[in-house]
Amino acid sequence: MKVTSDIDPRSNRYISLGLEKAIEMNVDYVILELDTYGGALTDADEIRTAILNYERPIYAFINKDAASAGALISIACDSIFMSTGSSIGAATVVTGEGEAAPDKYQSYMRSIMRSTAESKGRNPEIAEAMVDEEIRLDSLIKDDKVLTFSVSEAIEYGFCEAEVESIADIMLRSGITQYDIDLFELNWSERFIALFLNPAISGVLILLILGGLYFELQSPGLGFPIIASIVAALLYFTPYYLNGLAENWEIIVFFIGLMLISLEVFIIPGFGIPGILGLIFTIGSLTLVMVNNDGLNFDLIEASLLNNALITSLIGFIGALFLMIVLGASLTKTSFFNRFALTKVQDTSTGYTSSFYNKSLIGSIGTVVSVMRPSGRIIIDDAIYDAYTRGEYLKKGEKIKVIAAEGTSLKVQKSAS
Repeated sequence: MKVTSDIDPRSNRYISLGLEKAIEMNVDYVILELDTYGGALTDADEIRTAILNYERPIYAFINKDAASAGALISIACDSIFMSTGSSIGAATVVTGEGEAAPDKYQSYMRSIMRSTAESKGRNPEIAEAMVDEEIRLDSLIKDDKVLTFSVSEAIEYGFCEAEVESIADIMLRSGITQYDIDLFELNWSERFIALFLNPAISGVLILLILGGLYFELQSPGLGFPIIASIVAALLYFTPYYLNGLAENWEIIVFFIGLMLISLEVFIIPGFGIPGILGLIFTIGSLTLVMVNNDGLNFDLIEASLLNNALITSLIGFIGALFLMIVLGASLTKTSFFNRFALTKVQDTSTGYTSSFYNKSLIGSIGTVVSVMRPSGRIIIDDAIYDAYTRGEYLKKGEKIKVIAAEGTSLKVQKSAS
């Protein structure tokens, strides 16, 4: 397996599926080729756990860099091999701005680096020194810097078995001469899922979800916007759900948010508490889906990851808002829109009518044949019609007068005669 990018949900899923495939194929060894500067602590921890629980040998082949989360993953492997010029270490947890994260993250990283090293027979103090520059080892004096090993240093202190240039070298040093190598690659469906785990793609999908809903509400029955919104929602939630990031309650919160916004738009005039809560729930759920939180516990989620997820959601929301304001009015003037929507005015001067009844019925006197509360049925000259009042309650047998003939019912009032 090759991991040559940041440690994130995509690499987490790749390694998880790779180990499942290795078990299915009953392979003898797994080699994890790494060239990474690190990434998300939560994903690195899950990868570390999966490697520790794997029952057959896993070798780390550091082909240039295994920093931060990459160092943790390497130390979890049974053997570590490094190519010329490679390095391992610098496992301090940092924010998106490159600054050291708060101590709760460092403390957790120190503990799992230490325990992982112990489980593989490596020096736990050295592993811990890769996280915390304040840990000073007499034999490894580094002035105010976290520990990073070159190849020769890693070999000297037991964090590398040998310097190699290829997988063939690793096999030769392991005493294995007859072997077949199978490079694990994601199939097209998994590559498709991995694509939509990209935060940039997520931002575009959020824009389509919200923008599609808005344009559908503006032009009910148009069809295309709501289809685009539904497809975007499926493409957004499904990959995160399959990757274990999107929890059921987060998806439910999203739909509750949409219901509250719909309530505000269609039932409650103005924009008040339901609308505000709807926006908070909708944007909040879209944000939480992208991070590996444990319910409402965010202790092990780096602030930078949470901030990036929130920024992605807000960019998608602002983009949708831009479409609503700037493109909303111009869309109705395009030829594309005219293919789907009726844009001509159907007025009476051109022969159109909104009434099912002849205007001559206006002024006619009839009798109520079913109780009107306020709609019911009336009879005029032995013909029965649907009718409604302006809110009056009329009993069966009462006399009525037709005052309007519009739509599918006659508008009536109680007759004085």
